Amino acid sequence: MNILIISDNKFLVENFYRLIVQKKLNDKHHWQFTCSKTNIVLLNDTTLPVPIKSIDVKNDYTSLIGKFDLIFSLHCKQLFPAELVNKVKCINVHPGYNPYNRGWFPQVFSILNNYKAGATIHEIDELLDHGVIIAQKEVVIESYDTSLSAYEKIQQAEVELLNENLENILRNTYQTIVSEEGNVNLKKDFNALLKIDLDKKVTMHEAIDYLRAMSHGNYKNAYFIDKKTGSKIFANLNLQKEETKSNK
Repeated sequence: MNILIISDNKFLVENFYRLIVQKKLNDKHHWQFTCSKTNIVLLNDTTLPVPIKSIDVKNDYTSLIGKFDLIFSLHCKQLFPAELVNKVKCINVHPGYNPYNRGWFPQVFSILNNYKAGATIHEIDELLDHGVIIAQKEVVIESYDTSLSAYEKIQQAEVELLNENLENILRNTYQTIVSEEGNVNLKKDFNALLKIDLDKKVTMHEAIDYLRAMSHGNYKNAYFIDKKTGSKIFANLNLQKEETKSNK
C-alpha cells in the first residue's frame, strides 16, 4: 500500500514514524512524509528521523489520485479538495473532540467556551473536520492549563489514538460513528480575539480564562494598545499549580 503523510507538526511526524517502526509496518507499506511548502522550519530540520518533502495539496492534488491508496493528515494546514477526498481515502488526526470546536485552535476555544477537548481521528469529507469518526479521546483541561499545556496533552492523546487504531485503519477494519454538526471556529475567529478591550467589563474568572487561552509559550497573541505610545503590549499568563507534599 502506498501511504502519504502530510504534516506540519514535528512532534506527530516523529511519533508517527516511531509507531511505524515499532509495529514493523515500514517494510509492509510504502510511506512518504511531506509537509506544506511554506513550512520552512520543518523542511530544514535535520533532526527528523525520516526524509520529508514539500507538497501543495491545493494545486497538486490530481497527482496524488491513483498514486496513493491512503493519505494521513497530521495537523496539515492545507484544506483537501473535494475531488481528492472523494477519490482517495483521507484520514485526519485532529486536535479537538469532534463535533466541538472544529477548525482552528480547538484547545483555545475549549478553554473559552468550556466545550469538550480532546483528540479525534476521522475520515475527511468535503467539510472542515467533519467526516465520520474512527476514534477519539477526551482530554480534561484543568483550571491551570494554558493553550500550550492543553495542546501538549491533546498531542499525547493523538499519539495514543494512533497507537491503538493505526493497524485497523490500514486493514480497513475499523468502525465509524457519524458525528453531529457541532460548531466551527476559523482562523479569523481566533484573530478577532487577539486585541484586548481594556474597557470591557469581565469577571476575574473570565479574564483568567481569556489570558490562559491566549497563552501559548513564546507566541505573541493577546495584546492591548498603549495609549501613550500607540505600541502593542503583549500579554502572556503563567500559571502554576501548588505542589502538595505527600504524607509519609
